[in-house]
Amino acid sequence: MQNLNTTLLIIGGGPGGYVTAIRAGQLGIPTILVESESLGGTCLNIGCIPSKALIHVAEQFHQTQHHSQHSALGISVSAPTLDIGKSVEWKDGIVDRLTTGVSALLKKNKIQVIQGWAKVIDGKTIEVGDTRIQCEHLVLATGSKSVNLPMLPIGGPIISSTEALAPTSVPKRLVVVGGGYIGLELGIAYRKLGADVSVVEAQERILPAYDAELTQPVHDELKKLGIRLYLKHSVQGFDSQTNTLQVSDPNGDTLNLETDQVLVAVGRKPNTQGWNLEALNLDMNGSSIKIDNRCQTSMRNVYAIGDLSGEPMLAHRAMAQGEMVAELISGKSREFNPTAIAAVCFTDPELVVVGKTPDEAKAAGLDCIVSSFPFAANGRAMTLESKSGFVRVVARRDNHVIVGWQAVGVGVSELSTAFGQSLEMGARLEDIAGTIHAHPTLGEAVQEAALRALGHALHL
Repeated sequence: MQNLNTTLLIIGGGPGGYVTAIRAGQLGIPTILVESESLGGTCLNIGCIPSKALIHVAEQFHQTQHHSQHSALGISVSAPTLDIGKSVEWKDGIVDRLTTGVSALLKKNKIQVIQGWAKVIDGKTIEVGDTRIQCEHLVLATGSKSVNLPMLPIGGPIISSTEALAPTSVPKRLVVVGGGYIGLELGIAYRKLGADVSVVEAQERILPAYDAELTQPVHDELKKLGIRLYLKHSVQGFDSQTNTLQVSDPNGDTLNLETDQVLVAVGRKPNTQGWNLEALNLDMNGSSIKIDNRCQTSMRNVYAIGDLSGEPMLAHRAMAQGEMVAELISGKSREFNPTAIAAVCFTDPELVVVGKTPDEAKAAGLDCIVSSFPFAANGRAMTLESKSGFVRVVARRDNHVIVGWQAVGVGVSELSTAFGQSLEMGARLEDIAGTIHAHPTLGEAVQEAALRALGHALHL
């Protein structure tokens, strides 16, 4: 057996793992990264990036269809056709460029990448095939995987998000099980690609992790697109003979939904199985590894980052944690204590939440001002053919310090950076209201929301 020694060993080459490695390389820390599949993890290969690519294809196709029927813009085109194979090829090209880029960055920073499946021996030793690697510091960054339902095993017409992002054809009928952000992002995309889409959700409304006011514009758009919602319905099973999904309605009666494919999108769970994690006997927090504010586990010099360490399961959280851990190992003093981490849903319309919502602020015992500004009064939104949605600010009543931002509307994902920055810098309503915002932009709604909270919105 070959023996290797290193200062830092990272298991997992997703956003958390590869960023840890790059920063470690920059700091001169000898580092080995072990990855069983493609660099970039779920995010680059079968998650964030390919899903946004497919959403873009769907939106372009949908808009072209709209122009072929009726367009207030005066655009007239023939009815479009879709070559989904070529669409997937384009999406794969983006993924390939990004994963190749990650590989080049690791090489540039002198990171040794070992392809294979890691098996943990102890807190300082792992094996990959016939190679044994010993380290001083171990970073666990194995990510998460889709939650499966026992009554809907993946295979044939039952697909996960992985298969949904690499279609060979667009099904005539698709039932999405799960009304969270993954299910709705893909469900909306497939509807715009031409599929007849239904969504089954056990809760009483879609996107149950967010408040009703924020999700209402998304609900309205689903109805406009012709997506059928089966809320407060639970799945019983799938009959492959008749291609029907059996669901129970709120009264306990059974409905049979005919479909060509069923997309299971009921969430994700930490990837803790198959690499002998149990050998470390780490303290757990439910299904995730328990960490402190330096991402250290209950074992000295063993760290866990990203989805493996629980919610929020976001690539940008994993990257920030990885950067910090590398700096800690180099001897710097760091803590992971962000004021807020933005969460974005790339639905139609988009949705973004940063910091506390009105309900969360109230639950925390804060007396807050809550103010919103509608995109119906924003000129840029009108020129983008979108008037639905709003920007909402939550600020303390006593000192006007902003504790939360939320927005729903076209392109609002791009406002998440400004939202996060204002919270990290401890901005007050007066800071935002007094900042000159470029015209015409969606960002003017941010300023107007702050102005309205102060009692003098200019365009409402």
